[in-house]
Amino acid sequence: MDLRALRYFVEVVHRNSFTRAAEALYVTQPTISKMVKGLEDELGGPLLLREGRKLQLTDAGRVVFERGQALLQEASRLRQEVAEVDGIARGTLSVGVSPTTGHYMAPIFAQYRKRYPGVQLQLHERGARALEQAVAEGEIDVAMGLLRAGSPLASLRIQTHHTVAVFAHARAPQGQSQVRWRELAALPFVMYESDFALYEGVQSCCAQAGFVPQIALQSRYWDLIGDLVAADAGIAIMFDHVASRFDPAQVRCLPVAEPTLSHDFGLTWRPQHLSKAASAWLALCQARYPQTPA
Repeated sequence: MDLRALRYFVEVVHRNSFTRAAEALYVTQPTISKMVKGLEDELGGPLLLREGRKLQLTDAGRVVFERGQALLQEASRLRQEVAEVDGIARGTLSVGVSPTTGHYMAPIFAQYRKRYPGVQLQLHERGARALEQAVAEGEIDVAMGLLRAGSPLASLRIQTHHTVAVFAHARAPQGQSQVRWRELAALPFVMYESDFALYEGVQSCCAQAGFVPQIALQSRYWDLIGDLVAADAGIAIMFDHVASRFDPAQVRCLPVAEPTLSHDFGLTWRPQHLSKAASAWLALCQARYPQTPA
């Protein structure tokens, strides 16, 4: 069985799209379609069915998807263990980064490449919940994002960030040093999409304040959210380190209270499957971001 075809198939299922899978794998869509068709021919039947714009796994497809992920992880571990026979001279390291935490990891990427030029770095950008799942399933070695209490993954806290309400400058309350959630009830919200942890946090805080947020627009991109707020399409709830990048001439940010909403940000990994390459990455992160009290 061609492991590359299996990897293409698994990526198509993960993204529910041949097009998005092709973009993620940096190949053409016809290439992916051909490889998946070859896998189906080899296994003797269809693995995927199209239902409108969605893809549906057949019974055989479910088996291949579940077993295929395990096979790909074993193959990856085998390659890594062989690569590390000579130390950290070669191999692959998969690093996940949530969209708003790249500035923490950019210096580490540069330093790691200089120190371990033989290691191939793979960057995956996803929301915090998707990253946690990818680490837990062994798809990604280590990820930077929001830390979740009770997670079975090992973690290294780097920073704690608080949320602020972001207003178009002309809409912002005057003479206030903070804003309460209940004061936002009548305003339209521009929010992250629902697979982001902050989306759930905002929904929870609004519920505690006694209202359901009026969602005007949603996006995966913090900079677009900032542009939409500046254009007065609505208000946004963002972490302070992200909101600080917005143009203060166009938006105004106020801390949100009653209740407060904050999150720890840091690295997660599976402690029982930490490769030498991943251990070296963590060592660089610990040196640059020493543990500080919560």
